[in-house]
Amino acid sequence: MSAPGSSTDDFLAMLAAERGAARNTILAYGRDLEQAEALIGGALDTATPAQLARLGQGWSSLAPATLARKVSALRQFFGFLVDEGLREDDPTHALPRPTARRPLPKILSHDQVEALFATAEEEAVTGTPAAVRLLTLIEMLYGSGLRATELVSLPVSAVPRDAPFMTVMGKGGQARLVPVSRRADKALKRWLPLRDADSPWLFPSRNGHLSRVRLFQLLKELAVRADLPPEKLSPHVLRHAFATHLLEGGADLRALQTLLGHADISTTQIYTHVDAARLVKLVNERHPLARAPSSD
Repeated sequence: MSAPGSSTDDFLAMLAAERGAARNTILAYGRDLEQAEALIGGALDTATPAQLARLGQGWSSLAPATLARKVSALRQFFGFLVDEGLREDDPTHALPRPTARRPLPKILSHDQVEALFATAEEEAVTGTPAAVRLLTLIEMLYGSGLRATELVSLPVSAVPRDAPFMTVMGKGGQARLVPVSRRADKALKRWLPLRDADSPWLFPSRNGHLSRVRLFQLLKELAVRADLPPEKLSPHVLRHAFATHLLEGGADLRALQTLLGHADISTTQIYTHVDAARLVKLVNERHPLARAPSSD
């Protein structure tokens, strides 16, 4: 059990105060951290990679989903320590790797996206800056297909005023215009009055702008609250969903290439994970021969 005032307590307090984590989530994370500390036989905040590696044996009988949750809790805890300057290294590379019984899909279904947004919107109703910011982040990831680095490093000057587009600096310093959906624009208008007005960044933090690591953490915590597997959600997964769902809706591959900022069309083609049943239906309904009378 951690002593009062320990870094684990600070982490759990941060979950409640800054991220608005539910009580059950905080209790579950607290138990996971305490159990990990008992297994390594020492303070968790000073644990070495060798100590964390031993957790694999202690957790060998756990179901994959339970193991994934415990590993996620520890990754977030050590990420917090690094962000707060309480530790210079992140030893979580030594944690056991959860193995799913079957491969997880590489994209989110429409139902899963709806569950994710329903949770984020419900939390944003409170008007707390953290909740409104999170809703804005996922609106822009899924609504504009931004990369994680592109999103967190957006200057506030990029926010559109007259036209529904913003200029984004992509890989290689290449600028491109990306559309801002009506939903994302609405979320931005809610977020702007709440952010630090003295910062040049759209998503400021105490050390500059929101970090990619922090964005990953926020999304995985949201996944837990939305009853989705945390390992299934990341900024790239939302970017992938943006692309795939646009293609399913009939978007042109060349247009998608422009939206995603790909230099080569072959890169865009990796997003064409369209199910076989839909392809068969497309051929049966749209191919010219489908409308021709069949000969007996």
